[in-house]
Amino acid sequence: MKIFGFAGWSGSGKTTLIEQLIPLFVERGLRVSLVKHAHHSFDVDQPGKDSYRHRHAGCSEVLVTSSRRWVLVHELRGAPEPSFADLAARLSPCDLLLVEGFKRGQLPKLEVYRAAVGEPLLHPHDPGIVAVASDAPVDTKLPQLPLNDPGTIAAFVLRHVGLS
Repeated sequence: MKIFGFAGWSGSGKTTLIEQLIPLFVERGLRVSLVKHAHHSFDVDQPGKDSYRHRHAGCSEVLVTSSRRWVLVHELRGAPEPSFADLAARLSPCDLLLVEGFKRGQLPKLEVYRAAVGEPLLHPHDPGIVAVASDAPVDTKLPQLPLNDPGTIAAFVLRHVGLS
């Protein structure tokens, strides 16, 4: 499994870019998975639904399945957040694992940068960042990719992980 991450400040366009890249990878016959790190509490089921009620009643894990998908919700209940490696080990095998977030994770990453967001570049302080995708030129020695050209970015990612 090849792993490649995307880092950037909120509002920089990480999710939009990844959403554009996934079909390009899938068209090449790759099986793609994604780990997304949320910086806040989140819920995948809705209040009132059976799974929500069971989880709130005290279940450690609730698995919901149908003929189209399944989801496993694991409550930490005060335990520490698992490491990226622990989480990746839980995934089914794939060709390419994309990672959104985990700014501090030790994996190759593309920094998604927009000056309009008003935050500094991450890469001077993150040795895992191997290139920057931006909507305007930035002052860096790293490869720069046009943020609005998913084809160019997809080719870079595939070359970087050895899947081109």
